[in-house]
Amino acid sequence: MDATTDTGNEAKRPRSVRVVLLALMIAMLLAMLDNVIIGTAMPTIVGELGGLEHLSWVVTAYTLATAASTPIWGKLGDMYGRKGVFLTSIVIFVIGSALSGMAQDMGQLIGFRAVQGLGAGGLMVGVMAIIGDLIPPRDRGKYQGMMAGVMALAMIGGPLVGGTITDHWGWRWSFYINLPLGAVALAMVTAVLHLPKKERASTRIDYLGATLLTVGITAIVLVTTWGGTEYAWGSATILGLTALGAAALGAFLYVETRAADPIVPLHIFRSRNFSLMAVIGFLTGFVMFGAVLFLPLFQQSVQGASATNSGLLLLPMLLSMMVVSLIAGRVTTNSGKYKIFPIVGGALMVVGLFLLAQMDTGTSRLTSGVYMAVLGAGMGFLMQITMLVAQNSVEMKDMGVASSSSTLFRTLGSSFGVALMGALFTSRVQSEMAARGGAGLTQQSAQLDAASLAKLPEALREAYQHAVAAGTHSAFLLGAAVAVIGFLAAFFVKEVPLRGAGPEPAAVSPSPEVKVAEPV
Repeated sequence: MDATTDTGNEAKRPRSVRVVLLALMIAMLLAMLDNVIIGTAMPTIVGELGGLEHLSWVVTAYTLATAASTPIWGKLGDMYGRKGVFLTSIVIFVIGSALSGMAQDMGQLIGFRAVQGLGAGGLMVGVMAIIGDLIPPRDRGKYQGMMAGVMALAMIGGPLVGGTITDHWGWRWSFYINLPLGAVALAMVTAVLHLPKKERASTRIDYLGATLLTVGITAIVLVTTWGGTEYAWGSATILGLTALGAAALGAFLYVETRAADPIVPLHIFRSRNFSLMAVIGFLTGFVMFGAVLFLPLFQQSVQGASATNSGLLLLPMLLSMMVVSLIAGRVTTNSGKYKIFPIVGGALMVVGLFLLAQMDTGTSRLTSGVYMAVLGAGMGFLMQITMLVAQNSVEMKDMGVASSSSTLFRTLGSSFGVALMGALFTSRVQSEMAARGGAGLTQQSAQLDAASLAKLPEALREAYQHAVAAGTHSAFLLGAAVAVIGFLAAFFVKEVPLRGAGPEPAAVSPSPEVKVAEPV
């Protein structure tokens, strides 16, 4: 596109940018929907394939592969070009989906889920990094609502879609549904996204750093996944994994200071804003995924809601998050100011979690919905702003590793949140049930499904409901305490001007080195 054409088509740019973003959002939806849909189908999968003892690995294999590959995808995009690497991740994800749908036993399914997760790591990083290349930070706020909307759609629609597909088409279509969506994303990205080709990098990939980082991340995720469930926190397995993770990450930091082209350039952490956004992103992931886990459980066990519509139970939180994210993005675009949002978002998260910690067996759905809306507003101020500020804090050549590092910290935060809040919840439920004479009920698990709960004698059911309310109270109090750290960290954010000119009479302009194909 030469300068003359660029000026003549200025009015069309918003449409062309939106076409590219639509393709990116479809790819993001693939990664976000997958675990939610599969969770609904798991009972049916176990019924057909067996292997109940390996059930947790169906999710763990996917999570591990996603987390471990995330930094590597980001670096590859920086080295060899964003578009080709992103398309490769889509292809790997689709292949993993097809193979998972054809799995004949639990071992095959776990292996193919790892392939899927490997592709998913590149999907999320690719979307964020391409947006970082395509749209200047000052203008990026206009499109935050799209990303928040995709997240809300995945969380609300995932259980409904998963249940419908499993009931009418069979569990294999929970994986096959990714094939047409992936094909659409591939076709759209190939046709409308034109990024400059990069020369093949002269430096070698930092294989040693990548290996050490993968080992460290894998050990951490396994500790947070297995701790308190598969193995006791003080067991040799958990302690050994903790030591392995610490040693691998320590060696990784040493290697990265000496690598010619490190997989994660440590100089990006010299930026105060980038480091603060990594911390705030970690804490946001910690809180958000803990809330997503325990809110439906509370409403099903204590308030008698149906598990079938569990995604709808989160609607107040997700709608609030989406609306606030859209408003924050618009204000950021128009004013160029953003420091106030992490501060307000952190405060609302603390307040929302504290309110949720006050829920008991007498709390109405309306009241809990209002509390969820407060928490959702807090997350709405933080979800996209953290990535925006992180990307604005690095040079364009480091956009991929900045995006992948931010995504990784949020992923690790979610693992720690689910593990620590879950451990506290389980311990509190079991102690409350023991005090109320129902210790045997929760000897194996602190969670009962709605069908099992309905069959309990009334006294035992009420005891369990009080225990769940007490466990939820403890879990959300922990979340509130963690959120306080994020709130305090936000005060140290420095308001660095966002790259880009902000709103112009015509439209969004891609970065000078980025071209977007005009839609046919």
